[in-house]
Amino acid sequence: MNTLEIKGDWNIIKGKLKQKWATLTDDDLQHIEGKQDELLGRIQKRTGESREAVEALLKELTAV
Repeated sequence: MNTLEIKGDWNIIKGKLKQKWATLTDDDLQHIEGKQDELLGRIQKRTGESREAVEALLKELTAV
C-alpha cells in the first residue's frame, strides 16, 4: 500500500473507514497527505485496533 493508492479513492475509503469505526472523525482522517504513519496511529488510537489490522483493512479497501 502506498500513498498514491490511498489518495486515488480517498473519499470512498474515508467513508468505509467511518462505517467500520464510527469513532473516527473527519479530523482523524484528514492526515493522509504525506502523513501515512500519523494517519495509521490516529486510527489505532481511536479504534484500539492493531497497526496490522488497520493496514490490512486499508489494503483491502484500496484493492477494490
